[in-house]
Amino acid sequence: MNIDIVCIGNLKEPYLREAEAEYLKRLKPYCKINIKELREARLPRDAGEAEEEAVRRREGEALLEAADKGYLFVLDPRGKQETSEKFAETIQNLAVEGKSTLAFIIGGSLGLSDAVRRRADTVLSFSEMTFPHQLIRIILLEQLYRSQKILRGEPYHK
Repeated sequence: MNIDIVCIGNLKEPYLREAEAEYLKRLKPYCKINIKELREARLPRDAGEAEEEAVRRREGEALLEAADKGYLFVLDPRGKQETSEKFAETIQNLAVEGKSTLAFIIGGSLGLSDAVRRRADTVLSFSEMTFPHQLIRIILLEQLYRSQKILRGEPYHK
């Protein structure tokens, strides 16, 4: 299975880069992960709602262009929540249906445009809480790894 993670911004903190590298290493036997980092759009310091919406629109267009193939998951706090087991089952069902590429979109600090949510095959939420978009990338990688362990009946260390 091929998994594209398309996100706004890069991981700035060393501890997040280390966590990403660790999960990418763990996932290597199970699937191919491709991370596409897109540049954050500039926003003036005293920007209003119209400027913020323009940024969401520009970033959304770039995200959709970069996530050009596969079944599209959009990570958004307003999406549906699943257990880790249900998430693993969803991934397995998509594979059985012949969907060999999954794409996950993670928006920037201002969130996502409505156009991105409308294009999604699934809008998924990891929590009703708000997390930094950089941390969500690590949470996604962890859940992808956990799903692979669940699907194979392998123990997941605690």
